Amino acid sequence: MVDEVERKVRWANSAASSFKKAIQTIREDSPRNAEKVRQTILLKVKSLPTNPHQHPPDRFKANNEGNFRAFEEWSYRITYEITELEIFILRFRHVKQEPLEY
Repeated sequence: MVDEVERKVRWANSAASSFKKAIQTIREDSPRNAEKVRQTILLKVKSLPTNPHQHPPDRFKANNEGNFRAFEEWSYRITYEITELEIFILRFRHVKQEPLEY
């Protein structure tokens, strides 16, 4: 399903901080891999405004009516909420971390 409204992307401070920290950690071992991971994830996030329903509903969200979605890339899980005006990136975490139900 393609939306008619193109929403803006906004990151929660904690999600943005986790993303930056992960990229810095990867960069310590390999600057090239850090850039590859960063670019891939940012491209996926950039595609959300034109098709926010492209990823499945977040299975960790209780009573999710479909506006909370998530995807995994490079062993990271990105969770976002679709509202009328924006795509809100809520969480960024490594898949080996315990998920939080919310």
